[in-house]
Amino acid sequence: MTNTGDGGRRPRGAWRREGAVTATAFACCLLGGVMRADDTLSAPPAAAYLIAVVSCAVLPLRHRAPLAVLAATTAAGLLVPCLGLLLTPFIVAPAVLTAYSCSLAARTERRAARAVLLASAALAAAIPLFEDVSWKDASRMGVVAVFPLAAGVLGHSVRNRRAYLGAVEERARRAEESRDSEARRRVAEERLRIARELHDLVAHQITLANAQATVAAHFLDTRPEQTRKSLEELVETTADALDDLRATVGLLRQSGDASSPAEPAPGLSRLPALLESFRHAGLEVSVHQEGTARPLPPGVDLTAYRIVQEALTNVTKHAGTGGARVRLVWRRDRVTVTVADDGGGARTAPAASTGPSASPGPSASTAPDRPPGHGLIGMRERATAVGGSLFAGRRPEGGFLVSARLPLPSVKDTAQRTEGAPTAGGRTADGATADAATGDGRTGDAAAGEAP
Repeated sequence: MTNTGDGGRRPRGAWRREGAVTATAFACCLLGGVMRADDTLSAPPAAAYLIAVVSCAVLPLRHRAPLAVLAATTAAGLLVPCLGLLLTPFIVAPAVLTAYSCSLAARTERRAARAVLLASAALAAAIPLFEDVSWKDASRMGVVAVFPLAAGVLGHSVRNRRAYLGAVEERARRAEESRDSEARRRVAEERLRIARELHDLVAHQITLANAQATVAAHFLDTRPEQTRKSLEELVETTADALDDLRATVGLLRQSGDASSPAEPAPGLSRLPALLESFRHAGLEVSVHQEGTARPLPPGVDLTAYRIVQEALTNVTKHAGTGGARVRLVWRRDRVTVTVADDGGGARTAPAASTGPSASPGPSASTAPDRPPGHGLIGMRERATAVGGSLFAGRRPEGGFLVSARLPLPSVKDTAQRTEGAPTAGGRTADGATADAATGDGRTGDAAAGEAP
């Protein structure tokens, strides 16, 4: 560290290095004072000591004020012929050294170049002004002029090299920061994805279990058979919840690729099973489909399934109604998934509608109000992630509505996949019933949703 630039305190090593440079320049000045015009050598006169002292005294200031020091050392060099000394590159060594520092530390390259050129021209012009010019003097003029120029070019090269290395280090630092930022962003996205998956799994299964337990408690004394059936369904629901949680947590604990293939992500093909689980919880749902169903991309398929699941879960928890409506509208470039209910939004337990002769279940739950959840946030994030949009809000005629518009690939892109795909059991490719395409079909469940 030789250039503080702000008048700050220098370390001890910098002062030692500066002293060595100044001592070397002083020795060069005295060596130049030994030379004579007749190619003889003699002891340096007092004028040589004067030039050396004046020139070298200002050298330590060349880092703070390079232009001023260059002007001072050049002026000292111009006095050399006036004092009867031979003007050589040795005696103007302080000016050469300052030319290097000026090119290295000047604010602008153009300003440094002008200063070095002016100093070289002034030193070279001092010879014909104060001496008789011979061919030897002409060569000496060229040498005296070249040394400051060479020092300036060297300083310019060193400056560019330092700037290049600084830029490389800065790019490396920014690249490292970008990698860290990208890693943090990916971790945050993965945490959000895991949170959504766990929320969908836990909220759905626990809501169904709560509804089934409520039905069992309601019929415990009056209808033991109905209670036993509700408890059996509760056992199945909790077992499914444990399996789903075990599979999800197992994937999170894996350090590498799983040895066995993972279970495919759920989609609309599993919609009948989803509706059946809500039927066991006492929620009746009608499904209506418009347009021609076709296979969905995996991300869109999972998003549509999760939106229906979460909306139905919210109906079961919050809507205070025993029925809901699901509507799938297929268009050329999108599919619209709508879930609606006619509930009042009260926190009521689901009605017990497990059979045609079943009496209604409890109409209200004594559970205290819970803080708002993240169901609507998760649905909206899922829809946005696949390029769609989601609307959720209360209906003017009562109840709550969740509507998602999800993009679809063009019919041309999916023609080969849908061509020749047979239907089984009256289902379409997305799992909706075949007769639902022309009218309402009671499937035993579906969903609407309210803000979680």
